[in-house]
Formats: sequence, C-alpha cells, structure tokens
Amino acid sequence: MHRKTRFGGGFPAIFYTISKALEVGPWRVWKKMTSRNACKTCAVGMGGQLGGMVNEAGHFPEVCKKSLQAQVADMKGAIPSDFFERNDLDALLQLTPKQAEDCGRLGYPVILEPGATHFKPIYWDSALEIVAHALKSSIPNNVAFYSSGRSSNEAGFLLQSFARVYGTNHVMNCSFYCHQASGVALKMAFGSGTATITLDDLDDCDLVFLLGTNPASNHPRMMTKLANVRARGGKIVVVNPLRESGLEKFHVPSQVKSLFFGTEIASHYIQPLAGGDVHFLVGLLKAMFEAGTMNQSFMTNYADGAEQVIAQAKQTSWDELILGSGVSKQEIDEIAELLVKSKATIFAWAMGLTHHASGVDNVLAVCNLAIATGNVGRAGAGLLPLRGHSNVQGIGSIGFTPSLQEGVKRALEKAYGKAMPINEGLDTYAMIDAAGRGEISTLFALGGNLWGSNPNLNWATKSMQNIGTTVYLSTKLNPGHFHGRGQRTLILPVLARDEEPQSTTQESMFNFVRLSDGGEANVPGQMRAESDVICDIATRVLGDSPVDWSRLKDHHEVRKLIAEVIPGWKEIAEIDSTKREFTVTGRVFHSPEFPTANKRALMHKTPLPKFDSDALRLITLRSEGQFNTVVYEENDFYRGMPHRFCILMAEEDANKLNVQDGQRVTVRGEAGTMENIEVIFGQIKPGVVAMFYPEANVLIDGRVDPRSKTPSFKSAPVWIER
Repeated sequence: MHRKTRFGGGFPAIFYTISKALEVGPWRVWKKMTSRNACKTCAVGMGGQLGGMVNEAGHFPEVCKKSLQAQVADMKGAIPSDFFERNDLDALLQLTPKQAEDCGRLGYPVILEPGATHFKPIYWDSALEIVAHALKSSIPNNVAFYSSGRSSNEAGFLLQSFARVYGTNHVMNCSFYCHQASGVALKMAFGSGTATITLDDLDDCDLVFLLGTNPASNHPRMMTKLANVRARGGKIVVVNPLRESGLEKFHVPSQVKSLFFGTEIASHYIQPLAGGDVHFLVGLLKAMFEAGTMNQSFMTNYADGAEQVIAQAKQTSWDELILGSGVSKQEIDEIAELLVKSKATIFAWAMGLTHHASGVDNVLAVCNLAIATGNVGRAGAGLLPLRGHSNVQGIGSIGFTPSLQEGVKRALEKAYGKAMPINEGLDTYAMIDAAGRGEISTLFALGGNLWGSNPNLNWATKSMQNIGTTVYLSTKLNPGHFHGRGQRTLILPVLARDEEPQSTTQESMFNFVRLSDGGEANVPGQMRAESDVICDIATRVLGDSPVDWSRLKDHHEVRKLIAEVIPGWKEIAEIDSTKREFTVTGRVFHSPEFPTANKRALMHKTPLPKFDSDALRLITLRSEGQFNTVVYEENDFYRGMPHRFCILMAEEDANKLNVQDGQRVTVRGEAGTMENIEVIFGQIKPGVVAMFYPEANVLIDGRVDPRSKTPSFKSAPVWIER
C-alpha cells in the first residue's frame, strides 16, 4: 500500500497549532509565544527583544510547529510525586522517547543509587553534596562535562569555566554529533567556522543550494525565505537522496496565496546516493572547467589551492563521478550551468552532509564550489550551515569545546587568575569510548540526551553505565537518563530559558546574539536556574578563590566576563542596559577578505569516498514531529510513515529483495539488528534506505570522520532480511 504524503505547512499546520494550544490553554500559549524570549527549537533565530514571534529582520509573525511543540511540552503538568515509586528502573527502560517526553516536567531532584531498583526523590542540598563529593574525589582528567544546545550562553560559559578551573579540558558539546564537520571545514577554508552570511542575505540571492537538509520539517521558518526566493524568480536546487514533499511544495501560513495554493520550492531536485556528495560537487567543478566557466579571476585574486582542486576535477573520469554520485551527466551539466548564470548563490546544508566519515570533505567540496564561482565574500552570497538547536552555535562560541583558541585561553587565565589545564580534551565520541575503558569517573551533562545521540547504542549503553557518577541537569525525562545512567545517577530539575529569573542570551545560526527576558515557571516545582546550580556546585568543590562563584550567579557579571574573553562579543557586556542585540564581529564576509593567515580563502582537494557495494546505504533522519532526539508525534505526517519502526525504501530495491510495501523485515547493520521493521515505499534513491533517529542508531557502527569526530549516521551499510 502506498501511503499518502502531504505537502508542508498550510491549514494542517494551522489546525495542529490550534489543537496544541488547546492542550494547555490558548491564552497561556499566546503569552509565552509572544514573550521576549528566543525560540527554544532551531537556530534560524526568533524572539528576543523585538518580541517572541519576530525574526532577526523584525518580521512578524514568525512561528512554526516546532517552536509551538517545544513550548507546549514545557507547559504541561509536572511529574507526580509518586511517579518513581510506581515505576522501577525496568519500567523506565521501556519508555520510548515520546513516552518519556509525555511524562511531564521534572519538578524535584532524584537519585538512583548503585544497585537500586528505583530512582528516589532527594533534597537539593543532599544532591549537590553528592555531586561535589564525586568531583572532589575524582582526578580532574577522569571527569567530563557535556552540554546540549538548549542552554544559555551564560550557563555554558559558567560550566566550561568551572571545568577548566577545576582542571580538565574534557569539555564537549552536542555539535560533535551534528555540525562539527561544518565548523572544521569552514575554518579550514575561510578561517571562521560559522555562516558567512546574515539573514538579510537570503533576500538578495537568486539561487539557493539546499544540500542534505529538510528545512520544511527541521527549520520551518526558513521556508518563508525560500518561498520568497521563488516568488522573485529565483531558483532553488535541492540535493537529497529522498524527495521531501515539503521541499517540492510548501504552504506558507503567513502568506495568503501560498496558504491556499502552495508555493513550489525546488526548481531542481537532485537525488544523489547517500555519501555521493563529493562526487557530485567535484562533477560540477569538472563541468565548469570543461565549459571554461569557472570564476578564474576570483580564485586568482582571493584564494589559494585552486590548482590541486581543478586538477582533481580534470583528472577524475566522468564514469567515476557519475557512478559514485548516482547523478547523471545531463543533470550535472544542467546544475553547473544554472550555478554559472546565478548572480548570487547561497549554499545551505545540514546533517545530510556532515553525518558521514567524509563529513569535512563534503563541506570542503561545497566551499570549493563557492570559491570557484565567486559566491562568497559578498552580499547575497555565501555559506550557511543550517544548525539545529537554538543555541548550539552559542555554546561553542563561548568556549564549551575540548580545545580553546590560544587567545581565549590566555584571557581566561587573566580573568580567573589561574593557569588553564593543558591536557588534550576529549571529543564526545572519544569520551564515551573512554568511559567504556573505565576512564571516566564522573559525567556532568547540561541538558540533552547524550546516550540517544550516539551510534551503536549497545556500545554506548555499556560505556555510560561504566561511569561512577552521572549528573543530568534536565527539564524533562528522556531515555538517556535510564539507558545512559552511571553507577550512581542524579537528575536535577532546571528551569527552561523562558522561565529563568534572570535574562539570558542565545546565538542564532546567523551569528546573531539575542537577549531573552526569562519569566516565571510554567509548572510548580523545585526547579532551579542552571547558573545557580553550576555556581553552587563550583563553590562546594573549589571554594570562593580564585573565583567567587557566588558573584557569578549574576548574569550581568558573567556577560562582562564573556565580553573580555570571547572575540567578537564585546557588545554583550552592555546588553542588559542597551537591550541591543548584535551580530558577532569577524564572521560575516561581505567582502572577499577572510580571517586566515594571508587573508585569502583556501581550496582543498577532497578525496572521493568508497562504500560497500553489497549493502544498502542507511540514512537516519528526524520525523516531522520530532526535534533532535525529542519525539512529539510517533507518525511522520509529511512522509506518510505511520510509526517510528519503519524503513523507507525505493520500490526498485524492494523488488530486488522480494519484499512488499507493508511487509515486516529484519534490518541488520554493522553494530546491531532491528526486527519487525515495516517496509514503506517512498521516493528515495535506489540503493538508499531511511530510518528514524535515534532508534536506528543501534545499527550503526562508530565510523567517525577523522577531523570532526562525527559518526556516519547518513551512510551506514545495512542488509535486509525477510
């Protein structure tokens, strides 16, 4: 049976919005959604001092299902006081991501002692003492600190500061499992690891390349910008092994004509093989070289390394590029011609490019294409990694990384009057591996579902359960609290950003820092502000010298430190009084001068990846009713997938395997097996199959990119067994 797929947005999105608002009260939701707080979901940027449903350019209304889902989830009732008494560990281990999310807000601290069958409530003071004792009795190099992208810059800066004053560089964030390849590649090419454009540049381009991303589901507010590109006669090239209905046509709710009739998004839709991106992008360079249409002047004047990149394109045969990419020569020539004719092109991508063992090379190939066509270093053109969580970029910017720039390290030493540690910090994957070897005694996690973000979940489970003490600061429950528990586990309830008693800041994917006013707690409970918890623990562990942690509970004091320590953030020192949000300096390139050693861009030769010929290539993806590892709806409305345990495949592949639409099969990967998986026919590239993340992570072995340390969630070999 062929399931019906639906175009994105439109009246279904409006009706869904109304139904979600009714769950907690329309007026309550309206007040929260219009408050001066940055959006809790994707990093496109919304909210702040211009209002809750206003983007960085001041446009209203800017709102989407993702932001509403997150807001309503935070406003539902608290977990009952006897919940953990009624549900032992075995019961908690059976919770799906959605079931854990639906339990409600965590309103009191809980602890699971070694050998215990139940989590039990614990007083805050006792919980903090246990955490402090675990840290004081550990060797600093055996302690790890982790942050998701949902926290504020203030909390992130405090925790990474505490970690380094405590004595370790094992400070890692969730970007290692998402966009780290983007940051590494952009830094290699341009000297800065973030977007080279502003939000306004999307109004000045005439061509957008969307590679390995589905903003219709994951960044819905981007769809208005994309619809506007098409409305003014621009083109959009979608490069994705799966035909996403929301990228073919989208009904923008805030535009009347689009709401009723829809807007065509993709002018060209290219379906490469998963992992075939370098082949495709090198093919575009080869087509332009043979046609003599590269921007030789730009490369000569503003870039180095062009010779080796052009030589690779020239010397690689068309047969190899076509076979490796899965894209025909005709399509490659057509897109190359379109790119050459464009006056201003923006290249945007997400984890479809970064979730590969060749992730850095994938992004470098995009950078090469931008340089070869002169589409960087000027208004309306450039590069845009579409980042997920609303402050994942900010968390990295303020130093929550295993290694610091030398200037930031010196500034921290000056600010705190203490030498920073010199040990090499672990990336996220390496930390989980170290835990498996018994080398991590304490893990302190600021939000997120670290366990669920890993490949090879059986390996991650064994590794994390080998940790002595695990501490989670969380607003709600998730399966990682139970599967990724340590020998002793504490879950400490914290306030969401829009509930904080003090204002906080967040950074969008456009390098724009927003100010959130905070507010009151949505539900009653003992939740505390993250910065208060961090400073209380730091004081118990280190005392008040050389750092007076109690003083740093004041976010204004933290922001003054950020301004002193982090390059490009000077304006944050006065943001309390000015209320002026700002773009981080030194990152947006509207002229072709880059912060590299010689101020020139650098092109890099990108090796062509190899794959198992006898396997299907699995791409893991988020459903339409999902944000990161948080699942709000079990079905996928857009793709017609009825539940989370499906495998989407081309009918051509199904015929070869002699399986039918709706049939149940076993899927075997390098790391594990999943049984009773329903086959769903879809418009996906033959040779490629898709399953939902994080459930399918159990199949995927830890093949990581050697430079970004990001696992290959998007090109994992799998085999289907009837």
